[in-house]
Amino acid sequence: MTHNNMGHTTNKAAKTRFDQAAIDQLGWWRAHKFLLLRRACQLVVLLAFAIGPWFGFWLLKGNLSSSELLGAVPLADPLATLQVLMSGHWPELSLLLGAAVIAIFYWLAGGRVFCSWVCPVNLVTDAASWLRRKLHLPRTSEMPRHLRYYLLAVVLILPLLTGIAVWEWVNPVPILYRAILFGAGSGLWILAAIFLLDLFICERAWCGHLCPTGAMFALLGKTSPIKISAVNASSCDNCMACFEVCPERQVLKPALKGKNPMITDSDCTLCGRCIDVCAPRVFQYQNRIALKAENNQ
Repeated sequence: MTHNNMGHTTNKAAKTRFDQAAIDQLGWWRAHKFLLLRRACQLVVLLAFAIGPWFGFWLLKGNLSSSELLGAVPLADPLATLQVLMSGHWPELSLLLGAAVIAIFYWLAGGRVFCSWVCPVNLVTDAASWLRRKLHLPRTSEMPRHLRYYLLAVVLILPLLTGIAVWEWVNPVPILYRAILFGAGSGLWILAAIFLLDLFICERAWCGHLCPTGAMFALLGKTSPIKISAVNASSCDNCMACFEVCPERQVLKPALKGKNPMITDSDCTLCGRCIDVCAPRVFQYQNRIALKAENNQ
């Protein structure tokens, strides 16, 4: 009995410090580099919107649904723009141009890079994931991953039926921005519900299974040039650290065990945590278009 308890304690400790090998071998900064860069990027985007209402200098005016950069360059969420179109209203040219700019940018950058590097709700879901590991909560059964695409379809059909962009009333992204920038806390219960859902009901439920915005960016990123690749898959020691931190862990196995080391699945958020926690340095970012051109020479 004592031996079993000791074994259970050891396994629990190992799971708690899954990234210790990377820290020991690479140093603390390199074992957390992309996590810290993501947090910095999320903070910079938030501050770019905040300095306007806070200090009167409008670098970015609006929110992640629709905004202007320096009062000249329109930026718009492609999903929000599609909802306006589906509602039967022809949007202003600036909104269409803004949606095109954002769509092209995220196609180049990798689609769901928005989810891990920009979206403020990622802070909420990452906090739930971190607390789940700290509390050693058991893995729960997962929802169907294609469910978010059904929800995306519903989000686009509702404006057709109602004449209004219904999703934008409950979209947690602008809700969080309004709460932080203007103190509007009326929708914060939605963020609390997402946190509790991810913590107790289904791991990574919102970002991994439900979010229609993530589904839209996944579609944009299907043919993106920037991907993560298991370039040193032969060095993998099966420590499972990457599986522990990856928000879309189903994308890892084909790259590690299959013939193509590149993670081509558009569900990948390009968060870089698999790169951080891997002591053998199995993963790295790659440009598949440049790589293909190099191989053809």
